[in-house]
Amino acid sequence: MPELPDITVYVERIAERTKGKVLEAIRFASPFVLRTAVPPIKDVFGKRVVDIGRLGKRVVFYFEDDFILVVHLMVAGRFKWEARGAKIPGKLGLAAFDFETGTLILTEASSKKRASIHLVRGKDALREFDRGGLEVMDASREAIVWALTRERHTLKRALTDPTILSGIGNAYSDEILHAAKLSPMKLTSAMTDEEWTRLVDATKRVLAERTEVLRRESKDGFPERVTAFREDMAVHGRYGKPCPVCGTRVQRIVYADNETNYCPTCQTGGKLLADRSLSRLLREDWPRSLDELEEKRPALAALPANPARSTKPAKKP
Repeated sequence: MPELPDITVYVERIAERTKGKVLEAIRFASPFVLRTAVPPIKDVFGKRVVDIGRLGKRVVFYFEDDFILVVHLMVAGRFKWEARGAKIPGKLGLAAFDFETGTLILTEASSKKRASIHLVRGKDALREFDRGGLEVMDASREAIVWALTRERHTLKRALTDPTILSGIGNAYSDEILHAAKLSPMKLTSAMTDEEWTRLVDATKRVLAERTEVLRRESKDGFPERVTAFREDMAVHGRYGKPCPVCGTRVQRIVYADNETNYCPTCQTGGKLLADRSLSRLLREDWPRSLDELEEKRPALAALPANPARSTKPAKKP
């Protein structure tokens, strides 16, 4: 899912092309992407863009006469900027926003089609989409610590909760925790002052650095490589590859449709965090350290990548 750095650069590049321009029409390849009927979507046709903004992981278009268009890309939604009147891609295309300067194409590389477009009128109606998370780049250390300690959670859960912090998801939480040298399973209630300082500094640094990387990449065009899996990341999506700091193999915890990636040496003192599915399967045989993992690696390699998702029926006795 595009997160704060990705959405920030999307907003900047879209604003460069559309701010002050008229939205001529929106063409839909999938009627299900439009989630509102009132006001009618045609009411925003012919309106001029006043501003483009970000609300959490949503891109917000502000138009004349208080019309506001909210686009949520979800996991697989992406934007492309094409020539005016460009055709919507047949397989992935959802909608096309036609401006006098060009066409903004919304695509989604997923069969689940979770991306959405909402049209509302007035800022009171926009509040419905605000999850309430703190904007970390503008917040003080004290405000961030207060937000993260309102409830007792693991650091991974707290960083990715949109009601606590705004715009951080699975990918950048992995990178932040690695940079801060903190375990994703450490509880917010167990943090020391020094650890809080490391976490806050790492959060701002990682998000700022990644935003600058994406800005440089799209400096002369439009963002093309918006992905949660990048080769220059430290741990996210790099299971089994060497940590860029210490060389230890990156490990992971798999749950539902997500996974947490971490370096045992840098973040957990060499301890392996229990993968919920595999630890249930292996019980007392679950390796507790890197040395044990290396000993058991041949046996673990023969197991399914995610036993919780396995649909193979058990053999009858």
